[in-house]
Amino acid sequence: MEAAERFRAAVEKGELAALEALFTEDVRFYSPVKFTPFEGRPMVLGLFGVLLRTFEDFRYTGHFEGASETSADGEEAPSEILLFRATVDGKEIHGIDLLHFDESGRIKEFTVMVRPQSAVQALGQAVLTGLQADGLVPGQ
Repeated sequence: MEAAERFRAAVEKGELAALEALFTEDVRFYSPVKFTPFEGRPMVLGLFGVLLRTFEDFRYTGHFEGASETSADGEEAPSEILLFRATVDGKEIHGIDLLHFDESGRIKEFTVMVRPQSAVQALGQAVLTGLQADGLVPGQ
C-alpha cells in the first residue's frame, strides 16, 4: 500500500510535515497507554511530534498487508501492520502499528501495541510529559 510506504518513510526520517497528508481529518489513534483514542489530525500530528522525539533507535522490522475491522465502526478496511523496535528511557520496545485506510488510501485509524509492560509504562510517562510540554494535554 502506497500510503503505508510513505508513512514508514516519513516516520523513519522524522518528517512530521510529510505525515499530515497521509491522515484523514478525523483520524483516530489508539494508544497502548490511553483507553480512549486521540482524535483528529491536529491532535494525532501533535502526538507524532512527541513520539518522534521520544523513541530512540526507532526502526521498522517488517510488515503484513490485509484487511480488518476498524474499532470505530466495525467496518472492514484495507490494513497494514508495521512491526517495529525502539528504545524508550533505556527500555527495549517491540511493537506493531496497525494502520486502517479509507477509500482514498489515507490513514483513518491507527492502533499501536507494544510490549513488555515495563516499556509500555516508560513510553506512557514519556509521551504524557511530552504532550504536557507541547500544551496538547493539561499539566498536572
